[in-house]
Amino acid sequence: MRKMIALAVVTGFLFAGPAQAQDKEKKEKVKPYRFTAFAVNMNSGPRAGTIDITLERLTTAEERDNLIAAFVEGGQDKLLSALQKVKPRVGYIRSANSIGYDLQYAWRIVNSDGTSRIIIGTDRPVSFFEASRNTRTMDYPFTIIEMRLDAKGEGEGRMASGTKISKSKDGKTIELENYGISPVALNQIKLQKR
Repeated sequence: MRKMIALAVVTGFLFAGPAQAQDKEKKEKVKPYRFTAFAVNMNSGPRAGTIDITLERLTTAEERDNLIAAFVEGGQDKLLSALQKVKPRVGYIRSANSIGYDLQYAWRIVNSDGTSRIIIGTDRPVSFFEASRNTRTMDYPFTIIEMRLDAKGEGEGRMASGTKISKSKDGKTIELENYGISPVALNQIKLQKR
């Protein structure tokens, strides 16, 4: 059953709020953000561990507009193709026992009280087994991360890996097919000191 994503993520992934705040920050030299989080996956039995999310840059308004246009024109498949062409990457995510995986989209919304929300999107790693057998999981190509942070860069979030994206019936929002089904909780997110 398709679940509509929370309003926060709907407005954040592509159709997100004020570009001015992010564009202003882009004009300044943005130093990398490095976050650590305690990830808890409840999907197939509780699994937990620390992950690192490093953002080397933020998505530009032009890149975002191109991704929106691709999605409007060709849906999930066209968006996936456009996302995979984003260069350079915006950062990477890794666990303690992995080499990491590139991130292609990062949009930051800063509120007047100093709190912020960061929406991150990327294609997901596909195993050789999946690709060679063209399993049903190939229809779920995205990973979406949402982090809600206080003014010190601490907070919590969620990560939905293996997600299928489509337009809502009214065509104005994005729906994630499985966001509501036990996403990975990101607890104790902390911005690491530079």
